[in-house]
Amino acid sequence: MHTDSPLVLGREGAVATLRFNRPAALNAIDVPMANAFLAAARELAADPSVRAVLVSGAGKGFMAGGDLAVLQADPLQGAADLIGPLHEALTVLAAMDAPLVAQVHGVAAGAGLSLMLQADFVLAAEGTRFNLAYVNIGASCDVGASWALPRLVGLRRALEIAMLGEMFDAATAERMGLINRVLPAADLEREAMAFAQRLAQGPTVALGRLRRLMRTSFERDLPGQLDAESAAFLECASSDDFRLGIDAFFAKKTPTFTGR
Repeated sequence: MHTDSPLVLGREGAVATLRFNRPAALNAIDVPMANAFLAAARELAADPSVRAVLVSGAGKGFMAGGDLAVLQADPLQGAADLIGPLHEALTVLAAMDAPLVAQVHGVAAGAGLSLMLQADFVLAAEGTRFNLAYVNIGASCDVGASWALPRLVGLRRALEIAMLGEMFDAATAERMGLINRVLPAADLEREAMAFAQRLAQGPTVALGRLRRLMRTSFERDLPGQLDAESAAFLECASSDDFRLGIDAFFAKKTPTFTGR
């Protein structure tokens, strides 16, 4: 583990931890961090022993967004150098079976909020502040915010969050459905790891099919979604964990899933 890297990868059993590590800059994404994020996503996707991913930020906040110094120096090239690897990394992570949990504290703004929205689950500390913020620098959004926000909060609320660029707190984020739980700051790290470990003990093949079925459901009509559900169920039925689950049911025991 290289703690001087802009992104630190770790492991706690079957949970991979991914921590953004530019605390002096509130983890604002510069080009080395964007490239490190892509490399980490590829590494995690290639490792079948990873059964959940926990994303967090070092220091006082989750992420303040993109590094504006990069964009000031060369707006067009800087944007391309940041957005390209970030978008590719999210595509890689979305294709994984392992669910993605975000542990958020301090601030999640701009690309930090966009990144958070891509997680399957978000646990946030009391006092966390959120702002999509792009409009405040004259930009539209990136990192999947325009895809995730309408799905999570509906179009009308998504437009308000995006176009007004206002700050809101964790209680408001929870009420709108942007996050799952608000926790005391002192409990956040422990609770987030316990949450990720619970997911990592689940039937990973089935969790992967579920996360993709839910995420793509808006793109199909009902017959198309029923076909996708049928195909996913048959894939699960071919897994070791499905057999373990069925056998445990009839034995009246709790299954111990293997992730296969």
